[in-house]
Amino acid sequence: MMKRQWTLLLVGAMVLFASHRSLQTLEADNGRILVTGGGQGTFGSDLDGDGNIDGSYFGIGIARREPGDGDNEKGDSAPSSAGHFVCGMWGNTHILGLPLMAVEGQVVSDSIRWTKKTVTFDGVGTVDLGTGPSGFFTNVPFEVSVTPGGPGVGTLKLTVIGVFDGVPGDTIPGNGNYDLPVETVSSGYIRIQ
Repeated sequence: MMKRQWTLLLVGAMVLFASHRSLQTLEADNGRILVTGGGQGTFGSDLDGDGNIDGSYFGIGIARREPGDGDNEKGDSAPSSAGHFVCGMWGNTHILGLPLMAVEGQVVSDSIRWTKKTVTFDGVGTVDLGTGPSGFFTNVPFEVSVTPGGPGVGTLKLTVIGVFDGVPGDTIPGNGNYDLPVETVSSGYIRIQ
């Protein structure tokens, strides 16, 4: 289990490094949205009743090319997106009754939406509950909404689509999804450019 946790942290660090390395190139290009960040978030409450304030570690590195961008994969008529997202909840105590809960995946092309300083994007990836093969799921859709900022300012909201409806931490039971509450950045940052 510790090996999987370190692997997820390494993937998150690589996403941040790659995003930072490409930031200088992408900043200069007009018509692009770049979302980068990483760190730790807090839900500000105890989601599973174990006496601990819950939160996650996260890493984001995505870019959206707008129509008219010469290197747009779909030509000049449609935006396209590329990137990676990872979110992991683990620690010295079980989170939501599990030793681990991690969501990791690629951002789906054309999925970045921007509204009033909030960026929402969709992806498909893996969910690992840290319980062995029976707790590892592939091709799971997810949606993430973020607002920019550092500690106490930036926010992240993760919804895992089509699974885990009604389990502890789900804020909208009965809709078929696992809707986690909004997390506030406690260390690190989220940048939208």
